[in-house]
Amino acid sequence: MYLRSTQRRRKDGSVVRYLQLAHNRRVGGVTRAEVLLNLGREDRLDVDGLRRLARSITRYTDPAAEERAPIEGTEGEGLEVAGSRPLGGAWALDALWRRLGVAEAIAGALGRRRFGTDVERILFALVANRALAAQSKLAASEWASRDASIPGLAEMDEDQAYRAMDVLSDADAEAKVQEAVFFSVADLLNLEVDLLFFDYPADVSGDELSDEHVLAFA
Repeated sequence: MYLRSTQRRRKDGSVVRYLQLAHNRRVGGVTRAEVLLNLGREDRLDVDGLRRLARSITRYTDPAAEERAPIEGTEGEGLEVAGSRPLGGAWALDALWRRLGVAEAIAGALGRRRFGTDVERILFALVANRALAAQSKLAASEWASRDASIPGLAEMDEDQAYRAMDVLSDADAEAKVQEAVFFSVADLLNLEVDLLFFDYPADVSGDELSDEHVLAFA
């Protein structure tokens, strides 16, 4: 089988070409072309459809050829995948983070101070890590830089993580950020909160905590 083209001259003198799928067969000792399928006018041909048909035939006749074939749409472009990181979980958390006004509250606490790094984004990355793959600060920094795509943050290191927490602690001495988050959550979920649980740092042992340290009443 093969593709062949025929042409027809119109009354206005223009020539229209048609494409056909044909094969040759011998009739009475003479080879004749037999049309199997008319594919239509050449200038209106679905070229992409023909390419898909060709790939389908190739997969059927030579399954190994599919592994050698370039990704569709990248032929000759020399593209190379340098890396990829999942985005979904962090993206959803970032939307919730902004919906609850956390980013705005942190910006308010920091005021007009300028920093070499985006403190709010680093703090978000630490929270996202705690929610999606809880790890140490060092591991969280590596996670945010290599294993997850954090909106607005290309990478971070452990020192930046600790500095961001120190900056927030110093800037928010009156716990305005916590207060803003509390009221946002209570308003969003329509909650009447009587009891809050605080997550203390891992280096504080339970024996050192009194009931007042563990429980806080709103």
